[in-house]
Amino acid sequence: MSAPHTDVEQVEAANTAFYEAMERGDFEELSSLWLSPADLGVDEEYHDPADTGVISCVHPGWPVLTGRGEVLRSYALIMANTDYIQFFLTDVHVSVTGDTALVTCTENILSGGPAPADGGELGPLVGQLVVATNVFRRTPAGWKIWSHHASPVMADTEDTEDTEDMDATDDEPGTNGTNPDDGPLG
Repeated sequence: MSAPHTDVEQVEAANTAFYEAMERGDFEELSSLWLSPADLGVDEEYHDPADTGVISCVHPGWPVLTGRGEVLRSYALIMANTDYIQFFLTDVHVSVTGDTALVTCTENILSGGPAPADGGELGPLVGQLVVATNVFRRTPAGWKIWSHHASPVMADTEDTEDTEDMDATDDEPGTNGTNPDDGPLG
């Protein structure tokens, strides 16, 4: 078994490779980074790969996708419909326990859609803030992605500020320092 700091570095490298493959639109590289039944020593001819090491993915706003077919199709679809994407990762934290690693990070995403039909330049760039959890599993071929879950970060709105500025003298239960049963908060 390798030293813990080496494991962390290897997982960081695998995580970076995942995002770089997305940026380049390299579907084959991206596919090779996901856990496969072969990585687990499962002979797909005799075992249903869906029963062993099922991978999963949640893209922001999407339902849970399970199995290599569904997950990889989703990335093919994203790559086919995104002309430009760049990830600036912040708040990256790596934790390794045995043959499993957990990476949490913030994806600061800059992307652009397809160019207009008239052949003009790339559509406007859009920024998005997403928090992600990537789970990796150690295989003989290195660390492979087992699960990716990404959720959008809700932006502050004026509605939130309006709520904070509400008058605390409302007659509703739980306001003005009282519990709903009219007792003091405490």
